[in-house]
Amino acid sequence: MSLACQLAERITALHYEDLPPEAVYWSGIAVLDTIGVTLAGAVEAPPRILEEVISLDGRNGPSLIFGTNRRATCLDAALVNSTAAHVLDFDNTSNTMFGHVSAAMIPALIAAGEAFGASGRDLLLAHVAGFETATRVAPGLNVHHYEKGWHSTATLGVFAVTAACARLLNLSVPETETALALSTSLAAGTKANFGTMTKSLHVGQCARGGLLAVLLARKGFTANPDAFEHKQGFFNVFNGPGLHDKARALEGWGDPLDIVAPGASYKLYPCCYSTHAAIEAALALVREHGPIDPRAVQRVDSYTHTSRLAHTDRPDPRSALDAKFSVQYCVARALLHGKVVLEHFDADAHHDSVVRALLPRVYAAPYTGKLFLPDDPFDAEVKVTLTDGSTCSAHVDRPLGRTSANPIPLERIREKFENCAGRVLAPDAVSAASRLIESCEDLRSVRDLTALLERAHFDTSSVERALVPSSA
Repeated sequence: MSLACQLAERITALHYEDLPPEAVYWSGIAVLDTIGVTLAGAVEAPPRILEEVISLDGRNGPSLIFGTNRRATCLDAALVNSTAAHVLDFDNTSNTMFGHVSAAMIPALIAAGEAFGASGRDLLLAHVAGFETATRVAPGLNVHHYEKGWHSTATLGVFAVTAACARLLNLSVPETETALALSTSLAAGTKANFGTMTKSLHVGQCARGGLLAVLLARKGFTANPDAFEHKQGFFNVFNGPGLHDKARALEGWGDPLDIVAPGASYKLYPCCYSTHAAIEAALALVREHGPIDPRAVQRVDSYTHTSRLAHTDRPDPRSALDAKFSVQYCVARALLHGKVVLEHFDADAHHDSVVRALLPRVYAAPYTGKLFLPDDPFDAEVKVTLTDGSTCSAHVDRPLGRTSANPIPLERIREKFENCAGRVLAPDAVSAASRLIESCEDLRSVRDLTALLERAHFDTSSVERALVPSSA
């Protein structure tokens, strides 16, 4: 039996009533977090440029373009909104697949839900199905896939979107198998484009591709069911012979669901997750010693895992997007300001004269020594040496929110949503949207949710009308 078929059987067998409460809770948190960062990202250049391009043909549709009053086809909305979800690099990630799987899935699910009809429960179930699919396929490829240069958020995220949308639209096992096989031909995205607009486009394109695969499959489109394991299929082409293990791609399915444990990693800082442990180490120094006087600094040393440095060792960031991948820039901001926030990545923020003066004295290197966990690529240490010869250092094993065992408090997730959504929604609409999203399980229709996300002031009484009565 093909891997696509085995996955399809498991995806279609998932039902909302069988989900543990923890899965429903964490999926709801992912929806809240993702919608927040999508709204914040909606005003950025990449999604706005995409919106201009898709408007050239004059097509409209049922699905909302976030941050606007415009509606487009579900495929176009998935493309633009998933790009917006990832453009700030503020979206949650998967511990297992090292990718931003929710940013790819949730905008696509909302777009499809508007077009074809879906409830809040349908949305949550579909998200769990997609999350489980991508995170189970990922171990079959291990780290070779990412280290070869593939952007796994896109190349594996397309399977998450396909699985999620197939479940949302109630595809059969054969239809889901075909959609998954078809999506192997839509996987794309290389790490060479990190630090540019194209990185966020990877996520938008995989959202569109996964939804397209599902829409084609339900209309009878064909694909090779062995597209994963074929000698010229996904595993061999993307990883290479001997660098994958099909058996591991199904290992431990649902036991527990990956959305529950280890769960997703949630971000407190709007930049590449590979910089977060170093940021938290720098912030620990500020909490202990106060803000750093840059005039008194001789050098700053940031130690992170070699695999993280491959894309974050950027001592001279050339753009706001480039700065999101510069561990030197992020550590400098943390030391200077005691925080790392959206404004630090505005268009010209990387030209700040105080930051620029400190950057040549911030060094990034791979860590060594007994303090570091050999198999954990997310710990970091920051050491500050002052001109008087004194030093101080801090070590962080894992950033807060790294797993469901070390979660960011719900209050801070809400605060993050409010800050993000406030970039495009009026204040009364922000609180109304937050309440509605947190009640996603009782949402009658995804369309009620997107009505609240349009860029306007809203009557908050519409929240109550959108919810399923508690007795239902």
